[in-house]
Amino acid sequence: MTGSLQIKNDKYYIIVNLKENGKRKQKWIATGLDVKGNKRKAEQLLRETLLECERAPARPVSNILFADYIRAWLKVAERRVDAVTFQGYKLMANAQVIPYFDQSGLLLQEVTRSDLQAFFDEKATRGRKDGKGGLSPSSLRQYKNIILQTLNEAVKNGMLQTNPCQFVELPKKQRYESSYYSADQLKTLFDAIRDDPIYPLVKITALYGLRRSEVLGLKWDSVDFTAGRLTIKHTVSKVTTTVCKDKTKNSSSHRSFPLSPEAREIFIQAKTEEAINRKLCGADYEENDFIFKWPNGTPFSPDYVSSHFSLLLKNNHLPHIRFHELRHSCASLLLNNGFTLKDVQEYMGHADIQMTANIYGHLDIQRKELLTQKMASSLF
Repeated sequence: MTGSLQIKNDKYYIIVNLKENGKRKQKWIATGLDVKGNKRKAEQLLRETLLECERAPARPVSNILFADYIRAWLKVAERRVDAVTFQGYKLMANAQVIPYFDQSGLLLQEVTRSDLQAFFDEKATRGRKDGKGGLSPSSLRQYKNIILQTLNEAVKNGMLQTNPCQFVELPKKQRYESSYYSADQLKTLFDAIRDDPIYPLVKITALYGLRRSEVLGLKWDSVDFTAGRLTIKHTVSKVTTTVCKDKTKNSSSHRSFPLSPEAREIFIQAKTEEAINRKLCGADYEENDFIFKWPNGTPFSPDYVSSHFSLLLKNNHLPHIRFHELRHSCASLLLNNGFTLKDVQEYMGHADIQMTANIYGHLDIQRKELLTQKMASSLF
């Protein structure tokens, strides 16, 4: 058995030349050693690795197709992750990954880095279903996650020795510049949609910077009129079907806010209307604890809220933003009113401040202006 050392990202990698099913393949093994000062260690590790490979028993030969193994992994993933996450995995796998490798007929044990790189290169240039170019770097990373987890499962089950997906190269992730409304624009929006069914929902979303899943998940046990608190502890999400969960995205997302006078009035009005609608609808009323819903008690669906919000903006000739960007608008207002990124992190319910900085750091304009003024006054 032969092998060699290769350098990638200033690290040593061991390349082992194999022959499987009559085909020559290369196996990449990360050493974790920096190039500088570790040549002798890397060479010794290469010798030891080649010796281990020669002594290792041959792994079982399998004729399972790579596409079929992805299908098998989906069944495993369904037991491991929540319903919304699994819906995303299944939708993406069936949309792009499985059809591609079904067509190629590639066996699991034949998968190489170059096979996977060809898949990602194609999807990066012409992966969109509408034929208008390639998938975004963010989408490609989601597809990579599916393939990476599938092949990790194969390694764990002894079907593969290493995971070739870890060496795939993707386009650099583009920074998404989100849109958001100023305070005046939000006031204009509120005035324009005052008579619309989702008006109260929109106001609460903007006031507290909630995710769509969080505002739709608000139940009456989320509102404590006596203590004057609003607590985020339920969510409603959808990829292919609506999923209601009595938990938040993460522990940081489980947070409480003071109940502002206007928010209190919105919830009191919703409670009053619920009682009236229950009497009017009688047996046709759908009983549930959700706050934002139709007169017959049916909760607003995630798809409806997003699409109807866009329609409201269009009909009222307002600048287009996504519903989620009401959350960005809230963060922008907090920063422009002098609050720190740490304050915004806690208000938004982010797990760590780095996430907050990545998303909203560029909005902290006033603070940067103050810093620049301080520097200017010190130097000139």
